[in-house]
Amino acid sequence: MPSFFIPLSGLESDNTALNTIANNLANMNTVAYKSQNVQFSDLFYQQVGESGSGDPEQVGAGTKVGAIVTDFSSGTTTPSTGNPQDVALNGDGFFVVENNGTQEYTRAGNFTLGSDGHLLTQGGQQVMGYPALNGVVNTNAPLTAIQIPVGQVEQPKATSSLSVTANLDASAATGTSVQGEVTLYDSLGVSHVATVDFQKTGPGTWTYNISLPAGDSTGSVNTTGTLTFDANGNLTSPATNPTVQFTGLADGANPISFTWNLYDSSGKGTIDQVASASGSGIASITQDGYEAGQYSGFTVDSNGVVSATFSNSQTQVIGQLAVASVTNEQGLTRLGDGNYQTTLASGQATIGTAGTGGRGTIQDNAIEGSNVDISTQFADLIVAQRAFEANAKSVTTFDTVTQDTINMVH
Repeated sequence: MPSFFIPLSGLESDNTALNTIANNLANMNTVAYKSQNVQFSDLFYQQVGESGSGDPEQVGAGTKVGAIVTDFSSGTTTPSTGNPQDVALNGDGFFVVENNGTQEYTRAGNFTLGSDGHLLTQGGQQVMGYPALNGVVNTNAPLTAIQIPVGQVEQPKATSSLSVTANLDASAATGTSVQGEVTLYDSLGVSHVATVDFQKTGPGTWTYNISLPAGDSTGSVNTTGTLTFDANGNLTSPATNPTVQFTGLADGANPISFTWNLYDSSGKGTIDQVASASGSGIASITQDGYEAGQYSGFTVDSNGVVSATFSNSQTQVIGQLAVASVTNEQGLTRLGDGNYQTTLASGQATIGTAGTGGRGTIQDNAIEGSNVDISTQFADLIVAQRAFEANAKSVTTFDTVTQDTINMVH
């Protein structure tokens, strides 16, 4: 009697192949979806005899699904999506997410923001990374949920450092005045437009005076002094950077106290005195204070460092996205929503940062598409269809033979 099991095993395996192909086609537009391919394997064999030369004569028992292999190659990256929460991994690795205390992994970087500012996957899992303290990421700390400071206000920073880059014309007449302006900030974030005035008093000597508008403060410390230059036009005095202070601010803020950096890190003066046909010139006046700022957005660099931006043009590092690498990606379990989980077969994930340890880099404002190749899937679909039809024909043939055998008895 013929065995119905053989063609039925083929039908079952072909059905799995058709389902897999259909799932691939259904997910052609799914973010970071990884295509799957069914591989068949033959079942056990029964030896029914031997040939005259002693070769075994075996009859097979059908087929089975030997493996369903996932293609983890990167999908096409779509840049400039217009969604600041979108990030894509260029290369190997997975984003790390947390689902009710369980660590999972995903390639889908079409993240969203929760009401509390947490960065979330489309399925609601928290995106994990390394925390930052005072703008410095600690990659040795335990992973934490990345939280964006949505709606928050960055506190103001009082000016603590001032730098002036200038050349004072050595050929200028005594009494020549050179002025520049710079905005200083107090502890309340209130701005004060200070005037820096240089006046030539003799060969190689200039006085300076830093002043605030009338009524802004009632006292000052080290706001005036003398600059002395040598025969080569190099600043020689003061020998150290003075500390300048304005006290009694009208708005009730703490005194504005800052270091005037007359010398750079190499010890060279930032103000020179050489003859110039165009006269004296102040190239730049910079300071490090700023007013309060409202959160306006965030960016992610190629290493996954997340930086919040504020309306006062300041940026603040708030964390760094974690990226996982897995030794045997085929051993991962698919969970849906683009998520994966490690198993004994895959081995434990190794967590690190983008661009290190073979992990890919991160592209901001971009999204990774599905890697399904429609032409390949259609070709596979035709093959699977023909195989299914062939096995179905075997079943009907066996049915006919069985009926004929039964009729022989009668």
